[in-house]
Amino acid sequence: MAGSTEAPVAIRGAALVIAGIVLAASNFMVVLDTTIANVSVPHIAGSLGISTSQGIWIITSYSVAEAICVPLTGWLAGRFGAVRTFIFCMMGFGIFSMLCGMSPTLGMLVACRIGQGLCGGPLMPLSQTLLMRIFPPEQRNQAMALWAMTTVVAPILGPICGGSISDAWSWHWIFFINVPVVLLCSFGAMRVLRPAETPTEDLRVDRTGLVLMIIWIGALQILLDLGRERDWFGDPLIVALGVVAAIFFAIFLAWELTEEQPIVDLRVFRHRGFTVSTLSLALTYACFFATSVIIPQYLQVGLGYTSTDAGYATSFIGVGAVIMAPIVGRLASKVDLRLLVFGGILWLGMVSWLRSGWTADADFWTLSFPQMVQGFGMPAFFIAATALGLSAVEPRETASAAGVMSFMRTMAGAIGASVATTYWDDSQRVARSEIVGRLNTAQAADGLSAQGFSLNQTRQVIANIVDRESLAQATNHVFLVLAVLFVASAMVIWLTPKPSREVDRSAAH
Repeated sequence: MAGSTEAPVAIRGAALVIAGIVLAASNFMVVLDTTIANVSVPHIAGSLGISTSQGIWIITSYSVAEAICVPLTGWLAGRFGAVRTFIFCMMGFGIFSMLCGMSPTLGMLVACRIGQGLCGGPLMPLSQTLLMRIFPPEQRNQAMALWAMTTVVAPILGPICGGSISDAWSWHWIFFINVPVVLLCSFGAMRVLRPAETPTEDLRVDRTGLVLMIIWIGALQILLDLGRERDWFGDPLIVALGVVAAIFFAIFLAWELTEEQPIVDLRVFRHRGFTVSTLSLALTYACFFATSVIIPQYLQVGLGYTSTDAGYATSFIGVGAVIMAPIVGRLASKVDLRLLVFGGILWLGMVSWLRSGWTADADFWTLSFPQMVQGFGMPAFFIAATALGLSAVEPRETASAAGVMSFMRTMAGAIGASVATTYWDDSQRVARSEIVGRLNTAQAADGLSAQGFSLNQTRQVIANIVDRESLAQATNHVFLVLAVLFVASAMVIWLTPKPSREVDRSAAH
């Protein structure tokens, strides 16, 4: 439905401008919330008395819930109307944002972030659909440019806003700021978007497939989030979660492949080009999202950055992306898409390799420059990989295929973040043990004592140095592994056959 090209509805003049702003602002808010919490995790963890690794649940829970709800967007719009669904999801997003900011415990915060994801998932495709519906054909390119700009700019401003707000006020306000936007957008949608309402019908939904999907995804994500703290499969709960996830995933596959109207149309995987492109996209996005989660934590926990400074350092990634996006858009019709995807992913791998040489005394520009460089490779990867995958399916399957790609990408991001943070934490413990084993503690203590440090101060200084260096080594290990995975993902794309047709650009969005 994102690629709808129906005749525009009767919205003109100022009402059309307001409608465009409302839809763009709603999309901006939802995309902003995917990154605004990344730099605020240490603040949240300290406030709620939890570990930083537990704080990652705040990010992954939102992504998983969003992944589950995105496939339902078409059914929701067809059953209740696109505008009604948009307004309902917008108001739900605002309510859960308020509850997130009021959460006194991790459990409540994660539950409310899940609610945010469930309500926010449909807003992105619905905003695009309604933009295409209300603007006349000759203005749709400009409308989609506005929509795409919010999608590009929001991840840049997310870390900056999250860091500045957390330092200046408190982490609660990274959620409270959504409320006025929700109120304005909801009011504006009710006033100007009513004429754009879509027809409704009594559509059936694949309830069995939905339940199966929720169970296996939920079990898998809880397993990944709790595994490190519970000694993985040495704990009965983790074993039970693994069994549940495996069994229900197998049942889910069997059901969706035989269901007439599946909630996730797995039949599109019969196209080799789509399968390879989607797997490459998922693996690459898992690695990319892992870096976007780990870097802010390392800057704050390991190097003592404030949330604001960490936000500025990580936001540079959007600069290169903004510059390269139009260039890649023009190249996509002239160059083999496989070459663009290959080059883009290799570029991300090269940047990850550069990060594997970071030291504990790296300055701001040493840390932020790779962010800017990485941005140049992102459009080649995202735009070309999506177009490559969608060009491999039949035209009537484009909408379903786009939904499956979005689902796979979002799920991969959540899983990648969980796995990477677990590996990061384990690597730090190993590095710490190795450093302590090689450290001449007596010599270090004597040197500090000679400088006037007391015994307790000496012990604390040595402990701080060991922690800082072990975290730096663990971070280097993570980025080195991610670099290898990026290269593997880039190689895989050549298993995709050369595209035989162009894909509708609106669907590729």
